Amino acid sequence: MIGVGIIGLGTVGAGTYRILTENCSLIKQKTGLDIEVVKVAEIDPKKIKGTQVPKGLLTKDARDLIEDKNVRIVVELIGGIHPANEFMSSALEKGKWVVTANKALLAEKGNDLFRIAERKGCEIGFEASVCGGIPVIRAIRDGLVGNKISYMLGILNGTSNYILKQMTDEGISFDEALRDAQKLGFAEKDPTFDIEGIDAAHKLCILVRLAFSYPISMKDIVIGGISKIEPIDIVFAREFGYKIKLLAMANEVNGSVEARVEPAMIPITHLMSNVNGVFNAVYVVGDRVGPSLYYGKGAGGDPTGSAVVSDIVDMAFRIESNNCRVRIPAYHQARRKKEPKESLVPHYMRFTAGDRPGVLSRVSGILADYGISISAVTQRERKEGGFVPIVMLTHEASEKNLKMAKSVINKLSFIKGESVHIRVEEGNL
Repeated sequence: MIGVGIIGLGTVGAGTYRILTENCSLIKQKTGLDIEVVKVAEIDPKKIKGTQVPKGLLTKDARDLIEDKNVRIVVELIGGIHPANEFMSSALEKGKWVVTANKALLAEKGNDLFRIAERKGCEIGFEASVCGGIPVIRAIRDGLVGNKISYMLGILNGTSNYILKQMTDEGISFDEALRDAQKLGFAEKDPTFDIEGIDAAHKLCILVRLAFSYPISMKDIVIGGISKIEPIDIVFAREFGYKIKLLAMANEVNGSVEARVEPAMIPITHLMSNVNGVFNAVYVVGDRVGPSLYYGKGAGGDPTGSAVVSDIVDMAFRIESNNCRVRIPAYHQARRKKEPKESLVPHYMRFTAGDRPGVLSRVSGILADYGISISAVTQRERKEGGFVPIVMLTHEASEKNLKMAKSVINKLSFIKGESVHIRVEEGNL
């Protein structure tokens, strides 16, 4: 019998417990393994009440669970950095194998935790940390092990994806779409991590470490959110043949790794443009397999619990067979972070300008001064106090030059407010 201890009975913890107990005979039938939950740590009586965990399995102190000799696999599902980091570190130091869905912890402390695991001959399972029930971690680590991965594109946050879909389909503002998402339970009361790209960046950090063998940290990722996207930008994007998505992107060229999370335009013909609502997807390009897409529910107790259980079963197989050779991400320190100024991509730009002769030529002249050429331009007749929106698509340009040009344009007397620029991501088509 392989004993499992679960720390935390929140949404994912309760889902994991249900699967391990309600489907225990199915798991044994499929695998021949006898996996049993022997201890559960939870301090909130309300969460305990909703799961019907027998009193004999419960403890309020996670340290009791970690110390229990019958617990071979510790499942950390409380989220956050502290005390989750201390619980995981302690479990690993005691030779326990650990499973987690904690993307923030792995993004911030993962390098240290993996070093402990390697030293102690243990393993950390983290399939559930990215994209809930989608087995993308296993696909990249195992299924694509024979491939050199050059490019990844992800829609990793269902809340932001739902908000952008509502803005696109209903023509409503960001604030209206956010209120709708909160009313339906898709967004937290404080949605900052979701709408500002932080949650997606945590997940991208994990994917980059696996795909490119690069020990990236959060400070290495360019991070932007969707709160400044306006319905007018979505309308213009559609006219140019694009959709706006919060995209997590990473690529490697000549040993340099670039990683970013930000709203970007993607062609409506790309597979990722049709990933809608609260669904997640990861698009991966390998040198042997070509492009592949992993799609499904990115959150929820049962889908994420399913991913947790897959790690538990995998570990149980190897513990039972004494095949305890651990799999720790291997890093190549020679690789470096690619700076944003090195990245050349097209951009969408929107200015609100006074409706008078010479405006367009003045703006395009400044762009030309910074080496930025225009591929398309459109101007609406709609006037707001004598001002009209001017929208452009540029050819490939560096973000550094584009920002410098924009700062000059914003100071012109006939420009109203802050100009907008959005990266155009062709999606490796």
